[in-house]
Amino acid sequence: MNQPATDNSAYELAQVNIARLKAPLDSPQLKDFVDALDPVNAVADTAAGFVWRLQSDSGNATDVPVFGDDWLIINMSVWLDTNTLTAFMYQGWHRELLARRREWFERLSEAVTALWWVPAGHRPTVAEAEERLLHLRAHGPTPYAFDLRTSFPAGAAEPVADVVSRSDS
Repeated sequence: MNQPATDNSAYELAQVNIARLKAPLDSPQLKDFVDALDPVNAVADTAAGFVWRLQSDSGNATDVPVFGDDWLIINMSVWLDTNTLTAFMYQGWHRELLARRREWFERLSEAVTALWWVPAGHRPTVAEAEERLLHLRAHGPTPYAFDLRTSFPAGAAEPVADVVSRSDS
């Protein structure tokens, strides 16, 4: 029996990325990055496929705590799909800033970006984002948490169950 096709409009793409600062946000070293936040966010807010972004009263999310680490900053947003997200990421001003990220952020060895599908209208929390990043780090790309190199079709997904070995003795 054929299964009904998944309605992709029932889901939107959540993305999170975190970065560890090389210097305080108010330092001269990060001035270009900080000065670009509002203009780049304004471009994102009007980009094709943009749905929502995490922000505090400051208008950005640089003061939103993540993983309990004062040197980490978070960017989280929701897009219609991977195509609209990548179109924004790799063109214009955002692309220019992406090319300079090593000036401002440490290179981290673990995954710092995760993507996952959310029901349309859902706005993910920082706790959800932390969970998805940790899942991606532990299990690699799965439908529950993935990256742009290994994406999955829109739809609901469950985390990979951690196998706990038990002794029968």
